[in-house]
Amino acid sequence: MTRRRGPGALLVNELGQPLAPWTLERAIRSARKKVPGLPPEFRFHDLRHYFASMLIAKGADVKVVQTRLRHASAKTTLDTYSHLWPDADDSTRTAIDEVFAERAEALASAAE
Repeated sequence: MTRRRGPGALLVNELGQPLAPWTLERAIRSARKKVPGLPPEFRFHDLRHYFASMLIAKGADVKVVQTRLRHASAKTTLDTYSHLWPDADDSTRTAIDEVFAERAEALASAAE
């Protein structure tokens, strides 16, 4: 299995053809047997969710996650993953805290 690059990329086989769903399922079943600790109910979709959560945790915005997951709209991405992004209160508090800290440092420097 390889992954083509670009906006229209799909999971493809060695010949560059899109993988059939059963091929992907068979690969996941094989992985379940080989990877210690992988639960028996583990699915390919679990990898997608993990991938999305890593992107969000590292600060990717909704449009980046939408594109990487190939969702038709950002609404789909937000409906599924909005709980993983920091809420507006957290980010605005952080922004204001940073501005106040910078201002306090500037005033302290000016007073010296």
